[in-house]
Amino acid sequence: MKLFKAKLQKGFTLIELLVVIGILAVLLAITLIAINPAKQFAQANNTQRSSDVNAILNAINQYMADNKGVLPAGIPTGDYGTNDIEISEAGADLCLTLVTEYLAAMPVDPQTGSALTPADCVAGSLYVTGYNIVQSATNNRITVGAPDAELVQTITVTR
Repeated sequence: MKLFKAKLQKGFTLIELLVVIGILAVLLAITLIAINPAKQFAQANNTQRSSDVNAILNAINQYMADNKGVLPAGIPTGDYGTNDIEISEAGADLCLTLVTEYLAAMPVDPQTGSALTPADCVAGSLYVTGYNIVQSATNNRITVGAPDAELVQTITVTR
């Protein structure tokens, strides 16, 4: 009787390793498609824009409450999308009026705005928020919007 010695296998074959790597690559691709990081960043930016628009409107309402219904200077009258102007030093300059008393800092668009600190809100300082504002001619309501919203989303709030 012949005894066969069993060969001891140590490690994996090249084929086994390639199969496992292929399966992991497919799972990674499926995960990346499901998560879609670009869409997640765009949604996060839009959430920030929505929060900023509400903060600006709240600050304007508080200013009006403290000043017997008088609006901050520089807000145009008309329709949003037609007569609105950007909240910036060249447009509706609200930084000096609202910051520190009604806002800790002027909110800026996460992609197109220039970073602002309260110290930047001095007469003649250059800043761009990336947000637009207008007062309705018919009912005196204020609309603040984010024209650079992503994912084909419109972000405007009217009060």
